[in-house]
Amino acid sequence: MLSVKEYQTVTNIQGPLMMVEMVDEAKFGHIVDIELGDGSIRHGQILQVENDKVLVQVFEGTSGIDVKHSTVRFLAKPLELAVSPDILGRVFSGLGVPKDDGPAIIPTHRLDINGQPINPYARDYPNEFIQTGISTIDGLNPLVRGQKLPIFSGSGLPHDDLTAQFARQATVLGKGEEFAVVFAAMGITFEAAQFFIDDLHNTGAIERAVMFVNLANEPAIERIATPRFALTAAEYLAFELDMHVLVILNDMTNYCEALREISAARKEVPGRRGYPGYLYTDLATIYERAGRIKGKKGSITMAPVLTMPEDDKTHPVPDLTGYITEGQVILSRSLHRQGVSPPVDVLPSLSRLKDKGIGKNKTREDHADLYNQLYAAYARGKEMQELATIMGEAALSDEDRKYMKFANAFEARYISQDYYENRTVEQTLDLGWELLSMFENAELKRIDVKLIEKYMPKFRQKA
Repeated sequence: MLSVKEYQTVTNIQGPLMMVEMVDEAKFGHIVDIELGDGSIRHGQILQVENDKVLVQVFEGTSGIDVKHSTVRFLAKPLELAVSPDILGRVFSGLGVPKDDGPAIIPTHRLDINGQPINPYARDYPNEFIQTGISTIDGLNPLVRGQKLPIFSGSGLPHDDLTAQFARQATVLGKGEEFAVVFAAMGITFEAAQFFIDDLHNTGAIERAVMFVNLANEPAIERIATPRFALTAAEYLAFELDMHVLVILNDMTNYCEALREISAARKEVPGRRGYPGYLYTDLATIYERAGRIKGKKGSITMAPVLTMPEDDKTHPVPDLTGYITEGQVILSRSLHRQGVSPPVDVLPSLSRLKDKGIGKNKTREDHADLYNQLYAAYARGKEMQELATIMGEAALSDEDRKYMKFANAFEARYISQDYYENRTVEQTLDLGWELLSMFENAELKRIDVKLIEKYMPKFRQKA
């Protein structure tokens, strides 16, 4: 039986933090209940212990707390999530409380949300293709089971539509295995949260999804816990129920802003742009909980979303995220202005594990050569687009104009697709061949001649 101790020794309040003195046996990460003078209850977590002084972060904020008439109960346990198979199809608050008018979860387990990163020795290498139905990802930056592939976006870009498409369409090919989506929203607007909930409900995807929602008008402190609740649910589904789980964290920039706010309240020495010096370590404790474990059937694949302030890739949040994760999908403001959606900038985008999940018996034998040729042709086509803007199209050679025509077609047909269009990987690969059919075989220097002879003829006939 856990011993609950009560104290009325609150000495100081600053921002979301509360100092309690003369406390025995308090432990970092344990939770507390705070009873105000009017009988209302707030909740908090121990952030720091020094001798008999304890620093508590209050989830609902400290506004209106009377120091003299507040009682703090130390519950001698960490934050926990009640889990059972019934969490699928449910919507929770950022602190794991049901908020969809459904019944309370009758737990089979109560799990500490402060899980550990997967031991590197126990990790199994990601090598199984996940089909998202999005050509720019499936064709050019393939996602594999157990990978961490972040989406780098900017303010006002349609990353919400892209992540909703991820959640609806992601599936492991050809195995009939159970696939689930855990969606954590941090600091988003009510409209954005309702968009995700409605979209999952309307398409039926909610039946295999679990949502944790922290709104922009809710306490910033709650944002620190939200991704950990989501990952705890994902670990239960993956490693207890043997499901393949896609975790979407939207928006990690809001999470880092909350971390900076707490750090400032604690008067910690700031690092780059005011973020705490341990930002890298803190992000790693979240990202490294994704992956595959040897001997376990399930897996956790992660797609964190972050908005880059001023579209700056060198900002600490995208910069550090890039070090920890295996690539990035970057959204382009210029493509968005041109009406290309989703506006994925394929040239700087990268999936570092793409070679592991494609090829014969995974996607198709021509996949690797095809994406290399598409990249090369599009890169040259983009150069010609820029040259035509400066010098005029008349200054280009016939060959240059052909590459510019390819780049325009590539953006209009390959990159651009409806958010409810779910392309199979075969459709994506065939579309790539169809676009390349405007070139002579001799120009396709990055594709094996045997593959050209096998796949190109039917598209030559169409052309």
